[in-house]
Amino acid sequence: MDSSAYFYDIIGVTTSSGNYYIVMFYTSLYKYPTSRQDSALLPPLLPACKLNRSDGNMAGTMMVKNMPLKVGHTLTVTGFPTEGAERFMMNIDYGADIAFHMSVWLNTTSVYKDLVVYNTKQGGSWKEEIHTGLFPFKQTGLFKFTVTLTRDEFLVILSDGSEVHFPNRLGASEYNDFSFEKGVRIRSFEIN
Repeated sequence: MDSSAYFYDIIGVTTSSGNYYIVMFYTSLYKYPTSRQDSALLPPLLPACKLNRSDGNMAGTMMVKNMPLKVGHTLTVTGFPTEGAERFMMNIDYGADIAFHMSVWLNTTSVYKDLVVYNTKQGGSWKEEIHTGLFPFKQTGLFKFTVTLTRDEFLVILSDGSEVHFPNRLGASEYNDFSFEKGVRIRSFEIN
C-alpha cells in the first residue's frame, strides 16, 4: 500500500427488493445495518478529502469503480459539505472523459457563488457549462440528489424537488465509474 494514500473498504449490498447499496468505511469492514436500530454501527461520515490524500488538503478524490449506472437506472447520493468548504464536485467518469460533472459552489467569494455548474469533459476539453440558477444546497446542511440516466440525458432531481436536464453528450448507455472531489462527506451512494 502506498504510504501517501488512504484506502476505504467498500461493501456492496443487494437487498431483497433488488436495490444495490454501497457503503464505504475508513479502516475495516462493518456489518451493514439492516434496521434503523442498527444504524449506530455505522462509522463517521467519510470525507472525500481523506481518501487519496495524506495532507488533509481538500483536493482529494473519492472513487467508486465498476458499479454500473445503466439507462433507466437512478443514482442517489446523500451527504453534506465539509466545514468551510467552498465547493464540491461529483463526476460520472467514462475512461479519461467525464460524462457528467456537477460542481456545487457554496457561499464563497468566487464568481460562482451559490451556483451549481454542470459540464462534460471530452478528449481533454471541457464543453459548454450549464447553469440553472437552482441552488438547494446549504453550507452545513444534509443534501440529497438523484441522477437518472436516459439515452439522451442525465435527469437530476435536487433535494428541493427541482429538475435539471443535462444532455448525455457522450451518448453511452452505461457508466461505471464515479468520483467525488473537494469538501464533501458522503453518507450514502445507491444505484437502483
